[in-house]
Amino acid sequence: MTVPIFSAFLIALAAPAAPPAPAGDVAKGIAAWQAGEHGRAIALWAPLAEAGDRDALFNLGQAYRLGRGVQRDAARAATLFERAARQGHTGARTNLGLMLYGEGRRAEGLRWLRGAADAGEPRAMLVYGTALFNGEPLTRDMVTGYALVSRAAAKDLAPARTTLAEMDKLLSVDARREGVALAQALASGERELAEVLSPPAEVAVAPSAEPRPAPKPAAPAATPAPSRKTVEAPRPATTAKPASKPAATTSGAYAVQLGAFSRGGAAQSLYDRVKDMPALAGKSPAYVEGGGVTRLRITGFASMASAERACAALEARGQACYALKP
Repeated sequence: MTVPIFSAFLIALAAPAAPPAPAGDVAKGIAAWQAGEHGRAIALWAPLAEAGDRDALFNLGQAYRLGRGVQRDAARAATLFERAARQGHTGARTNLGLMLYGEGRRAEGLRWLRGAADAGEPRAMLVYGTALFNGEPLTRDMVTGYALVSRAAAKDLAPARTTLAEMDKLLSVDARREGVALAQALASGERELAEVLSPPAEVAVAPSAEPRPAPKPAAPAATPAPSRKTVEAPRPATTAKPASKPAATTSGAYAVQLGAFSRGGAAQSLYDRVKDMPALAGKSPAYVEGGGVTRLRITGFASMASAERACAALEARGQACYALKP
């Protein structure tokens, strides 16, 4: 059971459900959006979202998340995503889970990502699978974690392929074979994630617990003891080690994280591949070491909004990205 993010939403759940909105009207909004007519798209989606149409809720949430046609409002986007996610919208579950995860509310975000991972969403499978593999904050299940990341990699998600290669170094041949077999069974529908995981409390925090706030630089969250069997999922920064040849940077305390690697050279290689992307122009790499891995972060963003815009641009190019608060 998930923890409600917005208590006011419980009141909305108690209201009678409105009849489903015509799918054609949602499609008209999508056509307008693709034509660059963001305001018209929002005008079409807004009444449908108010009526409870999950696709309109998701699309309107995207508009608020990206700040297109409306002023950017992450809280409003999260509310809309949650309403759609509660109706089983896989994209909304993924976006909401990733937003919470990026804010440091990892256990809460993973609760949403589990449903999306069960539905086969590649980004959700990557993050949830990595958390299972690491055993934080989930109960460790390295084989199932490997299976989920394998499925994400099979869907051509580039960061999943990179993470899978790191996992290959840490698992025995037999364990990898077991993971591949499980991935195939999950993909075919022969098995379901719910029956594989330990019910009902695979999240190592009580469901009623308050979400953990993102750690502040002055008092960083405790780092788990180093383990050779850990491939870290993205999480908030502790201390950063600048690259030997940093690019010219603009001032700003916000950052984005692109990946975590057991070899520092892999982090440098990823930066070499993405450093010329326009979204990272004028920003500097930082290599954060801890827990036996090196995390690649790009620093110098003036606001959370600018960091999330950069992530949106990178994600459109197939690169996983998480915006981080200072």
